[in-house]
Amino acid sequence: MEIWINPACSKCRSAISLLDAEGVGYTVRRYLEDVPSEDEIRAVLGRLALEPWDITRTQEAAAKELGLKDWARDEHSRDRWIRALSEHPKLIQRPIITADDGTALVARTEEAVREAIGHGATSG
Repeated sequence: MEIWINPACSKCRSAISLLDAEGVGYTVRRYLEDVPSEDEIRAVLGRLALEPWDITRTQEAAAKELGLKDWARDEHSRDRWIRALSEHPKLIQRPIITADDGTALVARTEEAVREAIGHGATSG
């Protein structure tokens, strides 16, 4: 199991605390420092069964600078969104947990973290 976090994010810290409390083994990826490639973002989107605009933090300054609210949300614009997420990782919704069974989810709630734990997490 891997969790993409921003250490400054309270929801990320809460998710880590819950994983620790449950004794779950996981790897932390500080995605602002270890920025995911476009291919990694595509892979995670596939596991999430979401589109790039579904995991974009549209209220971030970079989103406003790029004018994301005016970008089309269709198959033709998908690569543009993915490129923006890779070039501006702060736009990526967090935390994202990729579970051992191949699933992934945006774990912004305790329920979502528990769901990830149920998807093949291994004890640490």
